[in-house]
Amino acid sequence: MQKTAVTKQDLTSYHLLQHPAYSPDGTRFAFIRRRIEDDGYSSQLFVQEEGELLPRQWTFGSGEAASPAFSPDGKWIAYTYKKDGKPQLYRIPVHGGEAEKLTDLPGGCSAPFWHPDSGSVLFTTSVVPDTGEMDDREETDPLVITSVRHKSDAAGFLTNDRRQLARYDFAAASPTILTQSDHDLTLMDWNGTSILYLANREDAPRVGQDVYLYHPEEEKEELLLRGGFSGASFSPDGRSVAATGSDQAFDGATQDDIWLVDLQTQQSINLTAEVDMPFSDAMIADVQPVGGSTPVWAPDSRSVFVRASHHGETNVYQIPLEGPMEPVTTGAHHVFSHVVNPSSGQLTCGIASPVHPGEWYDVENGRPEAKTDFHSRYVEETELAEPTEHWVERDDGTLVHGWLLSNGTSGRPGILEIHGGPHAMYGAAFFHELQLLAAEGYAVFYANPRGSHGYGQAFVNAVRGDYGGEDYQDLMAFTDSILREHPWVDASRLGVTGGSYGGFMTNWITAHTDRFKAAATLRCISNWTSFYGVSDIGWFFTDWEIGTTFLEDPDTLWHHSPLKYVRQIKTPMLILHGEQDLRCPIEQAEQLFTALKMDGRDVRFVRFPKANHELSRSGPPALRRARLRELTDWFTEKL
Repeated sequence: MQKTAVTKQDLTSYHLLQHPAYSPDGTRFAFIRRRIEDDGYSSQLFVQEEGELLPRQWTFGSGEAASPAFSPDGKWIAYTYKKDGKPQLYRIPVHGGEAEKLTDLPGGCSAPFWHPDSGSVLFTTSVVPDTGEMDDREETDPLVITSVRHKSDAAGFLTNDRRQLARYDFAAASPTILTQSDHDLTLMDWNGTSILYLANREDAPRVGQDVYLYHPEEEKEELLLRGGFSGASFSPDGRSVAATGSDQAFDGATQDDIWLVDLQTQQSINLTAEVDMPFSDAMIADVQPVGGSTPVWAPDSRSVFVRASHHGETNVYQIPLEGPMEPVTTGAHHVFSHVVNPSSGQLTCGIASPVHPGEWYDVENGRPEAKTDFHSRYVEETELAEPTEHWVERDDGTLVHGWLLSNGTSGRPGILEIHGGPHAMYGAAFFHELQLLAAEGYAVFYANPRGSHGYGQAFVNAVRGDYGGEDYQDLMAFTDSILREHPWVDASRLGVTGGSYGGFMTNWITAHTDRFKAAATLRCISNWTSFYGVSDIGWFFTDWEIGTTFLEDPDTLWHHSPLKYVRQIKTPMLILHGEQDLRCPIEQAEQLFTALKMDGRDVRFVRFPKANHELSRSGPPALRRARLRELTDWFTEKL
């Protein structure tokens, strides 16, 4: 059978699998299947019964379902659904029947958790503290800012609303706001008497979220863990809390660990202190979701299952409260989600690989067995490139890990791709953009330079204060190795591209070498001095990563800014940037474009309206395709 090449339109072929959940008796498995449509996204609830070969779709239409949760009595599934406006709380009977809309709150609903008696659901909603109402400021009204933390790439400019705890009681058939905090509360778990949530109750410059235990009957709050935490959960026996996060010893470069808190004594220990790897999903991908990993307890409360990232692979490990950890999954793949059957203790994982967009798998004795079959036809009919692995040893003994992806070995131009972060990781994930470039006839090579996760704390920390130093040399050494070991890659036709930190490095590379014939810088950083004042994270990020702030040492920020060296850039440059990017604001691209244009360079600047920093992963589908078209057309013209 003649296979078809990967295209830009393939984005609509992928099934993004999220939010797995089991019924209490383990006989039903629910999850969310998200699709990229031509003009938007849709997310629907699926349920698979024990013994069924295929899951059944339970919600339909163009809306977005999220966060399914089975009631403890097994009769209902609560979830949120967004059709028009904010997502609201729904429930649907597991034995058949219509879904029931429970709320119509201006602040919406998220993260539902059931009470053990199945009589109520806890969730979060956004309100102005002490009023219970939403901020009614119009877009044309003046915006008063009194905090440096006043905008977010995900949410835009912040209002007076704060994410609060709320409870829907089925007997009263109405919701009640439980908290009136001046800070956002991120709900993590509920055992019926106590609530776990994350919050940062300190004003800037403090960054990170702490773990709190809240007793609603007494309106009493206790601080359990302080630092940078992303997940927490109660043990089934109610004696302990497990949490994912760090003490921020290396600021934003600190690897996540798994922490245990004894609720009787409130003493905490770091269960993974002796293991030099990040217990989080650090993978870079553009199809399946990536991110932190909340610990999932075994039914016997004696261990937790967590994801960790190591040498370009993300797998699940079982960490006992006492004793050494054990890998539950192994291999070159990306475990992007996991859940435990509360009845059998069996692990179910979402797993993708470089040549498979991902399915749900039951894991038995370390062997994954497919539970769903969303992508088999796509994989059978599409020509997907298999990456080859490469390790390069630098003069100082540092090992740089990376891959080469190509659909052929006959005189091909090469493209160096550079990931963002920089504290992230390329690896064995399905990456549509890389497959598309391979299908377009390029040899695509990508690596994890200093600053990347997956190679130990010293490696991920090594980039701090050295942006454009050894990280740049790592990438050049990796490029040298690819060209040396694969002479069919045409060294006279090389391109370079990357986004965010990868955009910074693309700018830096072209300002320090002419070896690349074309470059594309995406959502980039060009000037750390202005980044400090305009990015939603600029007020702390330059201190964390470059080692200083504009007020303390602007010369150091300028020294690490590609814009300082812009007159050395001779490489034709494509600049792609979202208009609503608040992480690397578009002024970064504007400064670079203006400087290059005024210096008479070959430069093309494309702005994407209604797109933020996440354009390539979750932006408007039409703009995602337009972005890929600009990227491929540019390299076709220049290489």
